[in-house]
Amino acid sequence: MQLSGKKNIRAFLALSKANGYTIHARPYELNIFGVRANKTTPNAFDDQVYVFWKDDKGNWKGRFYPITTDPGTYWLKNPMNVDGTAILKAGQYKNAYQLGLHRGEYEALVQTGGKVTTIRDYDRNALLDFNNGRETTGYYGINIHRASKSGTTQNVDKWSAGCQVFQNADDFKEFIDLAKKHRDLYGNSFTYTLVDERAYTRKLKRYGTYLIGGALIGISVFAIWRALKKRK
Repeated sequence: MQLSGKKNIRAFLALSKANGYTIHARPYELNIFGVRANKTTPNAFDDQVYVFWKDDKGNWKGRFYPITTDPGTYWLKNPMNVDGTAILKAGQYKNAYQLGLHRGEYEALVQTGGKVTTIRDYDRNALLDFNNGRETTGYYGINIHRASKSGTTQNVDKWSAGCQVFQNADDFKEFIDLAKKHRDLYGNSFTYTLVDERAYTRKLKRYGTYLIGGALIGISVFAIWRALKKRK
């Protein structure tokens, strides 16, 4: 699916500038941004990945696809790791990915270029726990791959134990084709940036509160100034 106009790309550019994230601007060099939805219920492909780049004329182009950025219910209840099931922490992971084989079976973006940070959900229930403060950093095979090899998968289930997983097989093929063009031009190294929608919603609310508070203070100061002026 194509990005609707340039609005989303401008938002990612602004977000990256505010957070010091790297943006790639050479022709066909990919920017890959996952967006985690403001939800804590697992097992749905309710997140998105946005892929955008500049063409050879310097114009921004992009695609977006439904994915999950969270593990499925099965792995939340049955962690592979004694520390708990991995949930990728929001942030930018520069050059952490390469085109390779997912589980030795098919081409995907695999975490072989750098470490990532995970939040460990260890309470073995069917709710995603993003705020327990239990984090680990390392090489965990948090890959970017697809679910079923054809069609659209309805539930995450065992498809993700922390990986970023495409819901639709054709979407994933298109994504891999874009990645191959990037690799042929610039080498086999990819940066992945994960944005937490909930965190940015909280920031916007705080920002709105500051604006309202500042406006009220400004109004109060102006009223006091007017009153003092009338007394003179």
